Amino acid sequence: MTAMLDISGLTASIGDKPILKGIDLSVPAGEIHAIMGPNGSGKSTLGYVLAGREDYEVTGGTVTFEGQDMLAMAPEARAAAGLFLAFQAPIELPGVNNANFLRTALNAIRRAHGEDELDAVQFLKFARAEMKRLSMDGEMLKRNVNVGFSGGEKKRNEVLQMALLRPRFAVLDETDSGLDIDALRIVAEGVNALRGPNFSALVVTHHQRLLDHLVPHRVHVLAQGRIIRSGGPELAKELEKNGYSAVLAEAA
Repeated sequence: MTAMLDISGLTASIGDKPILKGIDLSVPAGEIHAIMGPNGSGKSTLGYVLAGREDYEVTGGTVTFEGQDMLAMAPEARAAAGLFLAFQAPIELPGVNNANFLRTALNAIRRAHGEDELDAVQFLKFARAEMKRLSMDGEMLKRNVNVGFSGGEKKRNEVLQMALLRPRFAVLDETDSGLDIDALRIVAEGVNALRGPNFSALVVTHHQRLLDHLVPHRVHVLAQGRIIRSGGPELAKELEKNGYSAVLAEAA
């Protein structure tokens, strides 16, 4: 099966500290893969490097996204090509209206694809339909981006962005952290609604409960900057039950 995202020998540092020490990972089109691992293992760093965050320096390896050299692309070009990153801790943007922010992002993607931009009326109709599906209060569009939002509201807003932008590849960096059962289900439903042959995702999580809803094709354990073990969904259940000590011992 053709890989949508192919990572080979990826190494990266922040400052003088090496974080990723040789990541090899291939995610075929139409598949959802999960990344699990101890704190400090490099999971969030991998997401930031894929998105092009400038304070992370790639020191080696390659990343190919649908045949393109992703590492040679600017962050906005990666987004236009279909990459989306949902943050572990979405930031607040005081003074920036949520509806304006979302419409600006969506129209930037549409321009890059040669599509007509949506005016305010068209956007609101589209956004409200997606918000209804995600059980979100339409009043959130009137608020500033994430300002005063609860943890669950921030994560739902991330999923709303994903639903509106319809990326080809989504990286979810612990989107499930801090969510109650209902919010977790809604987030998972937002991801599952995009599933199909032209959508793939890399889901970073500590918890089996999200994967019960998503049912990933593969689960990878990232520790000490490398993927040390991969398996099917049953691997997540094993980690939930036994922790990482046995897997880390095997890789030592």
